[in-house]
Amino acid sequence: MPSPLASQGHPQRWLILGVICLAQLTVLLDNTVLNVAIPSLTEELGAGTADIQWMINAYSLVQSGLLLTAGSAADRYGRKKMLIAGLALFGVGSLVAGLADSTGQLIAARAGMGVGGALLLTTTLAVAMQIFTPEEQPKAIGIWAAVNALGFAAGPLLGGFMLGHFWWGAIFLINLPVAALGLVAVVALVPESKNPRGDRPDLLGALLSTIGMGSLVYAIISGPEHGWASGRVLATAAVAVVVLGAFAYWESRIPYPMLDLHFFRDRRFTGAVAGAVLITFGMGGALFLLTQHLQFVLGYDALEAGLRTAPLALTVVVLNFSGLSAKWTGKLGLPVSIAVGMVLMSGGLVSIALAPGGYGGTLAGLVLIGVGCAIANPAMAHAIMSAIPPAKAGVGAGINGTLAEFGNGLGVAVLGAVLNSRFAAVVSVAAGSLPAALASAGSSQERERITDAFSSGLATSQLVGAVAVLLGGLVAAVLLHRAERIETEAVVAH
Repeated sequence: MPSPLASQGHPQRWLILGVICLAQLTVLLDNTVLNVAIPSLTEELGAGTADIQWMINAYSLVQSGLLLTAGSAADRYGRKKMLIAGLALFGVGSLVAGLADSTGQLIAARAGMGVGGALLLTTTLAVAMQIFTPEEQPKAIGIWAAVNALGFAAGPLLGGFMLGHFWWGAIFLINLPVAALGLVAVVALVPESKNPRGDRPDLLGALLSTIGMGSLVYAIISGPEHGWASGRVLATAAVAVVVLGAFAYWESRIPYPMLDLHFFRDRRFTGAVAGAVLITFGMGGALFLLTQHLQFVLGYDALEAGLRTAPLALTVVVLNFSGLSAKWTGKLGLPVSIAVGMVLMSGGLVSIALAPGGYGGTLAGLVLIGVGCAIANPAMAHAIMSAIPPAKAGVGAGINGTLAEFGNGLGVAVLGAVLNSRFAAVVSVAAGSLPAALASAGSSQERERITDAFSSGLATSQLVGAVAVLLGGLVAAVLLHRAERIETEAVVAH
């Protein structure tokens, strides 16, 4: 049953979109801002390597594990209620994190922020789908996607600025005024919407999906550090496979599933899902390696590297906020938009991989990726969301977010492994990393050989990412084109 708001759009829909994008930006900034603070946390809290990993991973594990459950809860109990709960939890978690005086407190606070983050990421996109007309949804999703890009670029820059002027806790406390402003605006402006059927809560499904996705993401995160064949990784991966298998079986047997498996019979949905996993795999991994390329190969510090990745996000922001990408998508259609966007993104990764020393080739690649992202990412999100009934918009947003988390994590792990295998073939295994290998180098020739080996490994990894992105775009475009053709034929037949 469509939302009553969707027929003519909410009168304050653009103002509401600004509010939910502000909430979204807060969560996205927190995904990247902590990386910049690692040296300060190591020094001031006495955090070891394992502590640092848990500070980063506690947030992403909880968030990725809860996305489907959060989306389902928003559909059932009300998206406005869950948006308010998410902002409140995120604000409280930020306060505790900013005032933490031990690593344990900070890890617990980050986990609490992950719960708030899961509620915010799913409800923001679901609310956007409810308040805009179908004709305006592509532009609204484009702006939502531009905010995602802005969060990716601004996190390290904001973190670097805050750490240059304040102590490390300020990177969390800056969330408080934003969360407070968001809460007031959501209460005053955002309309309540939920599934009118009010299905019974699928508690076992929620438990299974949370454990299964959390285990899967943990296995992916810990694989590069502990080894893919280690007992810890294999046991966690086995738990993920068994629990997610049980989740799929349970969802197929009950009359009120959290995730309706019939969605996968829709070619639009399966095409968008398959493409989204491959695209986030290629882009997530390649962009993670890009920061290493800028710092270790081209010699920029963390803030300079952050500034030099900004053209990617700025390109996305300009094209999406101006409405140009939505106009192009309207003219080209979803399948062609996704294919064109992926070809551009893949070309950008190839440009970065094959660029000679210097920043010129990298800059050209970043702009190409930015244009491709601006066209393809909103089209992909719109394909997923429009293939799902409006009453299940929260679950749709949960699926979209889960795919992004899964693809990104897998991309970082696999492309990182490709880099490490190429690097280890040239450099002593005992060195472990580029800084360690350079520190143990005995001559300038050996340092040059080590840097060349690392650069070669980065290029290979970027090319693997480019192939994954191109393949994802083609798979999604072909399946979406077939789905549209079948729908057209069915309409003509009737």
